[in-house]
Amino acid sequence: MKIGLVGPGAMGCLLAVKLVRAGLEVRLLDHRPERAALLEREGIGLVSGEEEIRERVPVALETEALAGADLILVCVKAYDTEAVARKLRDLPPGPYILTLQNGVGNVELLGQTLPPERVLAGITSHGATALGPGRVRHAGVGDTYIGLGFEGGAVEDHPGLLLARAALSAAGFLTRLAPRICSLIWSKLLVNVGINALTALTRLPNGGLLDFPATEQIMARVVEEAVQVAAAKGIPLIFDNPLAEVRKVCRLTGTNVSSMLQDVLREKKTEIDFINGAIVREGEKMGLPVPVNSLLTGLVQTLENSYGRQVRTLQGAYSITTEY
Repeated sequence: MKIGLVGPGAMGCLLAVKLVRAGLEVRLLDHRPERAALLEREGIGLVSGEEEIRERVPVALETEALAGADLILVCVKAYDTEAVARKLRDLPPGPYILTLQNGVGNVELLGQTLPPERVLAGITSHGATALGPGRVRHAGVGDTYIGLGFEGGAVEDHPGLLLARAALSAAGFLTRLAPRICSLIWSKLLVNVGINALTALTRLPNGGLLDFPATEQIMARVVEEAVQVAAAKGIPLIFDNPLAEVRKVCRLTGTNVSSMLQDVLREKKTEIDFINGAIVREGEKMGLPVPVNSLLTGLVQTLENSYGRQVRTLQGAYSITTEY
């Protein structure tokens, strides 16, 4: 089985190593020549517990290298999905495209450019933390669910889903087929809505959000707004108590650094527009006020747009005023 993998970030590198070690033929696509050369030369390091392994993974810069793949996994940041779809459009028809990204809207962006019947959707609870170019920590293990990107048809005998499940399961990702993957994607979105922006703004690990009454209160409000939007869209959630689930995830991943906080610490663009920002957009469509999600979205957008102007120490500040 030939697997293409787009995006050598934390999750992409984790998957690449796991798939190669499972004996599958993998080709990783990167758009940065220097990083691609580093990965090709030194391989990818995977840290799990106290152990670190390093695996050679073929890396390419041109989309043509993925021609002939049976399955292509999309693991880029959500804001790059549209560009990836345009690149994959030029490949010969054939491969199934599976998104394992954060946020909502990725399936729709892929389906606007690629054949919708070839687009598959998935979520995973596996955690991955980037430790540097070509080095990643396997930060948590969990279930993976995949389904049809565009509803319609049975999942049990769908060739693309069976192929994807076989590949991911071989790599050690316990994978289940989901008839209504949209519900799972939105349920995971609610967890990200409650955690990611708050960790990015406070610089706390996931569990730290439960240590302060203010962050707990804000968490409750953003999650409730998201629940109302999902209900208005007619999307059933898999949690009876979404806020309790968000708090549970905070506890279980207490020391984890969220992907959005990782982006902020590295002064990179975040996925805020596809997480809390998605709640804002959908709320506007439904005529539902979502003021707390709107506030957090604006604050994170300001944070990522002002990296070069932020005050980091008092030294060099224009003035220091002392009030008595």
